[in-house]
Parts: sequence; structure tokens; C-alpha cells
Amino acid sequence: MIPASAEADTFFCFVELLSGFRDNFCQQLDNSVVGIRSTITRMSKLLKEHDEELWRHLDVTTKVNPQFYAFRWITLLLTQEFNFADSVHIWDTLLSDPEGPQETLLRVCCAMLILIRRRLLAGDFTSNLKLLQKYPSTNISHLLYVADKLRARSAGRLP
Repeated sequence: MIPASAEADTFFCFVELLSGFRDNFCQQLDNSVVGIRSTITRMSKLLKEHDEELWRHLDVTTKVNPQFYAFRWITLLLTQEFNFADSVHIWDTLLSDPEGPQETLLRVCCAMLILIRRRLLAGDFTSNLKLLQKYPSTNISHLLYVADKLRARSAGRLP
């Protein structure tokens, strides 16, 4: 039996999730510290922190601009990369993280890159862009595990 408040509770969670990302949708904020470009830059810095070799290959060697793939990943909260059940699993993680959904989403995006690291390092601009714009099937539980390990590694680096 579904509680009478299930629809309202679900809508509340959805609004809560999206409210953390609203600045990504304001064109006036695109170039600000809270806009989408800043968010993508933070994701790129996170990758550099955790896997500088992969970051360098994507950013310097093949020149795959993160905006070509991360813009969609971030603004659509990964719903185009994964099926509905997997998206709900990711969203549940985003909503339940005390650090907030945006930081968690950036770690998940970074983990996505790390999981396909070997393929990306072997690829050129064209193959990497195709791979990143059509992310391969993956085990979501493992993806979220890797994202959580990124948090632990970052926390260990704090003074």
C-alpha cells in the first residue's frame, strides 16, 4: 500500500534535487562562480586531482573539451547516460549525500571518466568524444562505489 503522501514526498525530493542545480540554467550566471561553466571546470579540476594522466590526455593531448560531454551529464543529471532505474539509483545517492547533490554529481561524473580510463587513454579526439557522448553500459553500484572512494581520497588530502 502506497502512503497518501507518496506523490507529495516524491515531488518534494525532485524539487530539492533540482533546486541545487538551478544556477546551471541561468544564462546570466554562465560565466560566474556558480554557473555551468564553473561547474564543468570544477569537475575537470576534480579529475585532475584524482587522475592527472587521464585529465592531461583529455584536456591537453586530445583536446576534448569537457563542455562537449559534461554539459549534458550535469544539466540532465545523467538521465541520458543511464536507464531510468539506474538514474533513480544515482538520484537517490545525490539526495542522500550530506555534502549536497552537486558535489556528489561531480564525483559521479569523475568516476565515470575513471571507469573508462583505459579506453580514453587509447583514444584520439574523435573516438573519445563518441565514447563520452554515448557512455557505455556500466554497473551503477560500482560507479557509485568509485565516486565514494573519490570523496574518501579527497578527504584524506585535507590538512
